[in-house]
Parts: sequence; structure tokens; C-alpha cells
Amino acid sequence: MVKENLHFSEMHRSGAPRGPYEHYEKWFEGQNNERLAKKSQEAEAFFRRTGITFNVYGQSDAEERLIPFDLVPRILSSREWTKLSKGIEQRVYAINSFLHDLYNRQEILRAGIIPVELIAQNDAFLPQMMSFSPPGGVYTHIVGTDIVRTGEEDFFVLEDNARTPSGVSYMLENRETMLQMFPELFSAIKVQPVSDYPKNLRRSLEACAPQSCTGRPCVAILTPGIHNSAYFEHSFLADQMGVELVEGHDLQVVDGHIAMRTTRGYKTIDVLYRRVDDDYLDPLTFNPSSMLGVPGIMDVYRAGNITIANAPGTGVADDKAVYSYLPDIVRFYTGEPAILKNVETYRCSEPKNLKYVLDNLAELVVKEVHGSGGYGMLVGPAASKKELADFADKLRARPSNYIAQPTLALSTVPIFTESGLAPRHVDLRPFALVSPKGVNITPGGLTRVALQEGSLVVNSSQGGGTKDTWVLED
Repeated sequence: MVKENLHFSEMHRSGAPRGPYEHYEKWFEGQNNERLAKKSQEAEAFFRRTGITFNVYGQSDAEERLIPFDLVPRILSSREWTKLSKGIEQRVYAINSFLHDLYNRQEILRAGIIPVELIAQNDAFLPQMMSFSPPGGVYTHIVGTDIVRTGEEDFFVLEDNARTPSGVSYMLENRETMLQMFPELFSAIKVQPVSDYPKNLRRSLEACAPQSCTGRPCVAILTPGIHNSAYFEHSFLADQMGVELVEGHDLQVVDGHIAMRTTRGYKTIDVLYRRVDDDYLDPLTFNPSSMLGVPGIMDVYRAGNITIANAPGTGVADDKAVYSYLPDIVRFYTGEPAILKNVETYRCSEPKNLKYVLDNLAELVVKEVHGSGGYGMLVGPAASKKELADFADKLRARPSNYIAQPTLALSTVPIFTESGLAPRHVDLRPFALVSPKGVNITPGGLTRVALQEGSLVVNSSQGGGTKDTWVLED
């Protein structure tokens, strides 16, 4: 049995298993700990053999690492998933509408819902995207929504990932690993599949092809190369979708289109799933020293001869200061209140909020507005006096660069340890695919777990691990 804790336990209530975990706990209690420990070692060997690794930026050794995998699944009922998926679909629709409006009529700014300076001073806002609508009107083709839970019915969106969300390869490989190790579990417990994601991703991207495309659209993935932290995922998805993985030097402008070099000459690409940041996408438009992008691709894009997924300029929706306005954004574009709540957020650019944050720094989580991966953040309750003092200086120097949030009592899910099950904090990143045909959300997503006892930081770059996420059949 997992020991009780003060946070909401997704597996137990008052010592008894919660509904979604009933069948799993019966199975688990019949297992031998030595067998499970051996299975855990097998999973690690499988991940290493398959090459499921990531790189940590800024590390001197630059060694590729395995993301630790925990064999106890995170289980959601179909009712819980229905609520989450409806909320995600509503939010993704609102974000896409917001981006379209922002780069065209800017009605949300005219209405005073969002301050003009928040957009005008935002590095992620690209003037080059003004007065232009991508093929099919889709900006956010792939979205990863980070969700945390604090109670039975209390789900919060922690942040939106609308640029180049990563982690879906781990979702797929975690399920494949569980299916290989415990096939009997999936015979006894009906779990919604996730294996259709690559097929659905390709179909969704093909549905976003430009009007100039004739025949079946040619899709390719643009990677920065083998030294990128998510290169495994880029190559994995290309292989699973049956499309080419290309780098910038493989592409060039040919007759007004983007074409890739092949053994039979150049072949036109209709849809480019880029995993290269905006600034490096086109040296003629953005960073002139970039060797990762394609010179002239923005001209081809604006001419309507290629689809870039996700669209350049979507990063403004990732901004954590813009995030604080998401409930207003959802209501503005849907006419309905947000199904999924935001975490209360203090914009440090506002003097009143800055004073509050500085006075209560030891109790808050502070993040950079453009930060990701757990970098550049402060977890107040876990920080030393020196760390608090140093971060206070950063806040005073650049208050507009930060937001702050209360420290949430995140839910826990058990992990397998040598002494049995032990609770650890988790979040969830479901993945949504957007096309003119609608929104497709894979049931479940990537559960990231803070393996260190008491830690709230789940990012793999900060020592977190992953789990398989199960959504039960009705």
C-alpha cells in the first residue's frame, strides 16, 4: 500500500483504491516485488537499446541521458478524460482564434481585453506574420497543454505549449514498453489506445496542405540536427509517420516552392513540421547567422506555397504573461467560461503585484515569461535564503520578465520503489492535433513525475521521470 499524504492521491481515498485504480491494485497486490524490480530494469534496458535519450543544455559533459521510466501507470476514468478533453479542445480553439485575430484585425486589443504593450513588447510576436492567414487558418497544428490536479474535480492548466511541444514520443514508447512487459494487464483492464497518434498526426498535417498542393501532400519534419535535445523524437516521429527527416541544408527554394534534395533530384514539400525555433527558421527574415533554417522560406510561406507547422509567431500564446489572460481570451472567442481553470498568476510588471511577490517570495513559484523546461524558475518553499535574495534582485531589475504563482498542492501518483509504492507529484501533457477538419486529442498524454520525494519539479531536465497514462474505456 502507498503511504497516506496530505496531497490528493489519485490512487487512494481513505486507504481504499479510487475507482479508476480498483482493478490495477488487485493485480498489483498479487505481484512479487522482485519480479517488478526486474521488469523495471528491463524497461531501462529497452529504453537504452532503443536510444530514447535527451540532452541537457548547458551541461559540460553533454552526455545523453535516459528519462527515468516508472512502471506504475497513471490512470484516469473515461469521465475524467471527457472533462479534460472538452476543456483542452475549447482552449486550443480559443488560442488559434486569438493568434488569427492578433495577426489580422486585433479586435481583442481594440476591446481592451489585453494591453497593447503586452503584445508590442513581446519578442515572440512576429510583425512578419501580420495580415496573413496560414493555410486552413490553422496556427497551432500541434499543442501540448500542461495540466495539474489538486483535488477530485480540480484540474488546472499550468501552461500552454503552442510552439513546438515535445514529449509525444515518450508517451508512445511508454505505452509500448508497458504492453511488452505486462500484456496480461491490458487483457484485464480496457485502456484506450494511443498508437494511432503518428497516423493521426500525418492525416492532420496533410489536411492543412496549401491550396497549391495537387495530389497527396508531401510532409517532412525539419530538425536542427543530432545535437538537439529532442532529436530522438524528431527521428522517431518521421519514422512512425513514414515521412522524411530533413535539415536546413537539405532544402532550398525551387520554382517558388520549398523542395528537398533526393537521389532523383528535388521534390516539393507541401507541409513542413518544423522543430526549429522561429529565430532560426529563415536567415533572410530572422537571424541572419542561422545555419538551421531555409533562406527564403518565409517568402514561399506568405505566397501560400507551403504550410509551416506550427506557424511562426505562435510563441506569443506560450508567453506566461499572456497565459494569465487565457480565461478572458477563451470567453472573448467562445462566449463561454473556460472549462479548465488557470492557476492564479501575478504579473510582476504591475507594481502592486511586484510588491506582493517580493513580500511573499518564499511561498511562491516564480517563472520567466518566455521560460520553459523548468529553467530560470524559483520554487520559493524549496529555496535557500541566498537564492531568495538573488532572485529578488532579478525581479527588481527586470520585473516584466517574470510572473509568480502560488505553490499548488499537486496531486500524487505512486511510483515503484525498493520498499514498495511511494507518492510523487505529477503533471499531465495531453497532445491535441488541429486541422480544418477539427481537433483530435490523444486519450491520455505524457505524465511527468517528480521522482524526488516532496519535489514539485517534474521536468526531465530537472530530474523528473515519466509514466504511462491510461484512460479507461467507458
